[in-house]
Amino acid sequence: MRLRALLENDALGLRLLGGDEELDRSVRGVMTTDLRDPSRYLTGGELVLTGLAWRRDAEDSEPFVRILAGAGVAGLAAGEAELGDIPDDLVEACLRHRLPLFAVHETVAFATITEYVVRQVSGERAGDLAAVVDRHRRLMTSGPAGGGPEVVLDLLGSDLDLHAWVLSPTGRQIAGAGAPLSAAAGAELAGLHLAAVRSGRRAPHRAALGGTTYSLFPIRNNGRGGAAPAVRDVRESVLSDWLLAVEADASDWPAARLDLLQGVTQLIAVERDRRDAARTVRRRLAQEVLELVQAGAAPAEIAARLRVATPVLLPGLGTAPHWQVVVARVEWDEEGASRVQGGPVAQALLEEILVDPAVTGPDSADRIAVAHTGDEAIALVPLPAAPDRAEGTAGDAAEGAAEGDGPALHADALLAAVRAPLSAGLADDGRLTLGVSASVHSAEGLRGALEEARHARRVAAARPGRVCAAGHHELASHVLLLPFVPDDVRRAFTARLLDPLREYDRRHRAELIPTLEAFLDCDGSWTRCAARLHLHVNTLRYRVGRIEQLTGRDLARLEDKLDFFLALRMS
Repeated sequence: MRLRALLENDALGLRLLGGDEELDRSVRGVMTTDLRDPSRYLTGGELVLTGLAWRRDAEDSEPFVRILAGAGVAGLAAGEAELGDIPDDLVEACLRHRLPLFAVHETVAFATITEYVVRQVSGERAGDLAAVVDRHRRLMTSGPAGGGPEVVLDLLGSDLDLHAWVLSPTGRQIAGAGAPLSAAAGAELAGLHLAAVRSGRRAPHRAALGGTTYSLFPIRNNGRGGAAPAVRDVRESVLSDWLLAVEADASDWPAARLDLLQGVTQLIAVERDRRDAARTVRRRLAQEVLELVQAGAAPAEIAARLRVATPVLLPGLGTAPHWQVVVARVEWDEEGASRVQGGPVAQALLEEILVDPAVTGPDSADRIAVAHTGDEAIALVPLPAAPDRAEGTAGDAAEGAAEGDGPALHADALLAAVRAPLSAGLADDGRLTLGVSASVHSAEGLRGALEEARHARRVAAARPGRVCAAGHHELASHVLLLPFVPDDVRRAFTARLLDPLREYDRRHRAELIPTLEAFLDCDGSWTRCAARLHLHVNTLRYRVGRIEQLTGRDLARLEDKLDFFLALRMS
């Protein structure tokens, strides 16, 4: 389509402020942004929609317009809802760079323009397909009361007999029409989608599950809605993009129907913008508290900031909550680390994990406060005090929450439902590790909680697997020490003790290593160990004797038992 078509559509109500000689430019897409530098998300030919939140003063207009012109966008449409009339400095900058500029009246939603451009760029639709998009536009652009993604999914079902669900990258159902998918089915579909994206296959992706065929469409996220450009590293978005799962085989669909579904994903991305915008304040609060804690600010100053955060994160709460800290880190191999910022990816993942009501309770979406610094994401999680401990001391309350009487988070529960799909998204070149602190009741405890969560994450990082977590309760045992043992010391220590046994097992299939593990796990009890291994006690005594002979150690001595135990844990 041409830019001129925007002015010819009275329903859009756009006013041209400059660039009338450039109205024959082709529009190949649409993007909504309030980033000061959106160049990484632009491929050229877009109509850029902006609410002007990036503009702080007149000097900001020139660099913003220069970036858009350099990226080859078709035109710029600026909303009047934030500042009223479009600033003269923006008009002048667009004239200098020959960038057509439109004013969007405050009564016109960006989603209306997005839908129009998507329809025009996608080509002619069959009458029933166009009706679906048009009806959805009227409902969705009316605001949250319009029903959000559920409306378009209902229309896909009623008009096209398509059952569809919007899923998060972990498989959590965000919206759906009709019967919901089971948690297991959602997680498996998400895992199949992530694996297909990482393999580079072109969407939509076909997936068979329980005798049913699904087509999986990515809902691209670039932080401000719209389609994410193909130039982004897939690792930067694969773990944060939503997906549309349609119960149908799209491999034989006509182009018009495929175009419609692609347009629907863009409209759902607009709705996601609305939801993500609600996290902006909570992210800022978490960032402010984190900066105070890391800077060693006085507890009174941190407490004052927490008093501001509490009503936002837990509206209506009468008493001060407990706080827990969760630290997450996404690490890629050498190539990925040089191209992808781990902090934002970890932030998006941590928000998704903590938003699950099964993990953090009802209304958890309204309590997410995650900041990121460097390659690390840090969540400040408020936990309402358990009713029977609300009047007790801070120490009593924290102890109760840590023991499970309160609503404290537990490391294993955080990852139980998401490990499989996230492992598929991380493929063979990424890792996600999490650490969870104990709960604290005061500002004085937050610094210790942050350090505790970071130590727990290092413990998780020492474990095998793509997705690992550790909690504060594991820091009181030997596992706190093992992550900090240098690799060369680990190898030398385990080789000295275990290599003779491994070599003997390889040659004789004697199973000395499994026997040693079982013997230590049974605390040296001959009868319990023999029963576990289904051996006669004399056979067990023979094997243990062979272990002692090969290693020169005595398994009756506590020191030698401890050495074997640590060697097995570090191997």
